[in-house]
Amino acid sequence: MHIQDIFAQHRTTFSFEFFPPKTDEASEELFRTIAALQTLQPSFVSVTYGAGGSTRDRTHDLVVRIERETNLTAVSHLTCVCHTLSEMAAIVDRYAASGIENILALGGDPPRSMPNYDRSKDAFRYAEQLVRYLRSRSGPNGRPFGIGVAGFPEGHPGCPNRLKEMDYLKAKVDAGADYICTQLFFDNRDFYDFRERCELAGIKIPIIAGIMPITSKKGMIAMAEMAAGTRYPAKLLRAISRCADDEAVARVGISWATEQCADLLHNGVRGLHFYTLNKSDATLRIYHNLGVENSVALRAG
Repeated sequence: MHIQDIFAQHRTTFSFEFFPPKTDEASEELFRTIAALQTLQPSFVSVTYGAGGSTRDRTHDLVVRIERETNLTAVSHLTCVCHTLSEMAAIVDRYAASGIENILALGGDPPRSMPNYDRSKDAFRYAEQLVRYLRSRSGPNGRPFGIGVAGFPEGHPGCPNRLKEMDYLKAKVDAGADYICTQLFFDNRDFYDFRERCELAGIKIPIIAGIMPITSKKGMIAMAEMAAGTRYPAKLLRAISRCADDEAVARVGISWATEQCADLLHNGVRGLHFYTLNKSDATLRIYHNLGVENSVALRAG
């Protein structure tokens, strides 16, 4: 389903994000995990994308399989990094031919294996340019692609000027983005402030909140590396410091994420986007903690 239709039909969206594994065996296991989440009836699922060819084909293969073998709507990530214009055109044409209607357009970073990569070789340097390009291309059945972009409630790590940051986000919206999906955060006040600043900037498209439950101390450290600039509230850190093992950490992390979600729903969030780290257990437990079995019940609430 096209993302515009999803937002038109549902007051609140619920979505999950996965990353493509590096082996066929892991891919099969992940697909079973994704298929099991059909019972939650999410609004859509998204699949991340590695620059430099690291996971490009696996992203496309997984997204197409989700579209063809499940009742889920898939959103494919696409980054500017490591793409000539002809390569970008081939990718977009392949998506359209495969029935992929929705793309999350990202600037992206060069892979760690290519620290000296020359960005001047790329067709696009910024997500705004990619959004504009996607808007000029036809998706399946001749309809324009549904396009999402990233937002950063705690500030974009590559842009310390918070005023310029909102200008850049507004430029992506004006280029044709349909919605904003935020980076993960742990203090809802950051999201509410970001949402209000978007309103002041004249941004009127849906903003969905990125949620990632902490399930282990090791995972929390990795999360801090992956999402540079993420702020961990002292109250959360204090609770985790009291945990004797990762089972206890997971209970704290899931409880924290549940409270976040309940508060966001109470305050009219347009959507919740769960960064799953390719595991369904934490997301399932959050749903159950909210007192529902699937997102349809949540949307009706």
